[in-house]
Amino acid sequence: KELLQKLQKKKLRALVITADWCGDAMVNVPIFMRIANEALIDARYFIRDENLDLMDQYLTNGTARSIPIIVIIDQDGNEVGKWGPRSAEAQRFVDEKKPDKDAPDYEEAFQVFAKEAAH
Repeated sequence: KELLQKLQKKKLRALVITADWCGDAMVNVPIFMRIANEALIDARYFIRDENLDLMDQYLTNGTARSIPIIVIIDQDGNEVGKWGPRSAEAQRFVDEKKPDKDAPDYEEAFQVFAKEAAH
């Protein structure tokens, strides 16, 4: 809390690219909102599919419109940080475990993946 309060004087702003159907956004955006509230970060929210020009500047792996994406900018509009669409640890898990959509047993494999991810 003390660290976040020290950020208040920096007058940071955030662009949050999100959508209500996204599970990662549903989990992570409320956490960021709490952080932003404590640090007095002025956050603006952009629905991914209504702001593709913005979204396409922050593609995951250069191709995927994965969300949420949180971009922190300073008073002059310079980007000072970016986070998303998920933590590095969670991304490693997804990269290692999530089945390929083209696999013949995708539906069944995805159910196994979803159960494992929930634990």
